[in-house]
Amino acid sequence: MVSITLAELAEKLDAQLHGDGAVTITSLAGMNSAREGQITFLSSPKYRKHLAQCRASAVMLKEADVSYCQGNALVVADPYVAYAKVAQILDTTPACATDIAPTAVVAEDAILGEGVAIGPNAVVESGTLIGDGVQIGAGCFVGKGAKLGARTKLWANVTIYHDVVLGEDCLVQAGTVIGADGFGYANEKGKWIKIPQLGRVVIGDRVEIGACTTIDRGALDDTCIADGVIIDNQCQIAHNVSIGENTAVAGATVMAGSLKVGKHCIIGGASVFNGHMEITDNVTITGMAMVMRPITEPGMYSSGIPLQPNREWRKTAARVLKIDEMHKRLKELEKQLDNQA
Repeated sequence: MVSITLAELAEKLDAQLHGDGAVTITSLAGMNSAREGQITFLSSPKYRKHLAQCRASAVMLKEADVSYCQGNALVVADPYVAYAKVAQILDTTPACATDIAPTAVVAEDAILGEGVAIGPNAVVESGTLIGDGVQIGAGCFVGKGAKLGARTKLWANVTIYHDVVLGEDCLVQAGTVIGADGFGYANEKGKWIKIPQLGRVVIGDRVEIGACTTIDRGALDDTCIADGVIIDNQCQIAHNVSIGENTAVAGATVMAGSLKVGKHCIIGGASVFNGHMEITDNVTITGMAMVMRPITEPGMYSSGIPLQPNREWRKTAARVLKIDEMHKRLKELEKQLDNQA
């Protein structure tokens, strides 16, 4: 268990302390469930009404909310960001691996930095370069010529194919596959001819990739994921996709080959992207969007029909099927009006 005084937390967060700095904090909790020894946060004024009943040892909040809090408080600019930072300070997640397990298989010419840990039954092949402090979980596979930057962590059963490059301070969750072949085939008289995928996957620093996501290697050039990108679980990133710095991709998103996504984009879950097109910087795509054309202007974009009661949805679907007929009738009416003018 991690413990820290409220005064120490205030210093780390550059927060203004109200109350007893000697109070010990051991964990985080939601406002309604927090108890003594825990800290919580208030990020929206609409939850002020819960402060009176809150039993947490301290609350992180904005200056405007201090008067509503009768207990200990840390005043911060953004309580949600402060929550994230405190969660890191109090994090008790175990290491992906400790030391080098006796059952790990490491090639003789693999270069391991200081403090590398490799879990049971993991395989590190020839020509790999593993940076200082890297943790490779149980059952992982790191292929020939792959490079893992310092302090990168692979959870159990991650597969890193040959020549893949991961930067420093990356985190890859369990079951993810990076560097598998892209979907490349030529058709000769009805028979599919496989195109060997000769590119790599090159991933920058501080990239986090969720569980069971797949990122395909490039066909000729590389698939590239820039610094600070975060990708959720069960996403499919096809060959030669490029994702710009600090873009966030929510779960079950599918990106077709040679798509280029800009910097600081936010991609909602279960979105689908056509390939061979470009999405500019600072674009937000809401969930379950089908993006079939390039986006050249920053902003928020959506597609699809929001949830309706089934009876209303059936009517909507029936009308959608008649759009072409309705369009032709409208054009005919417009033509008749033009002739009468």
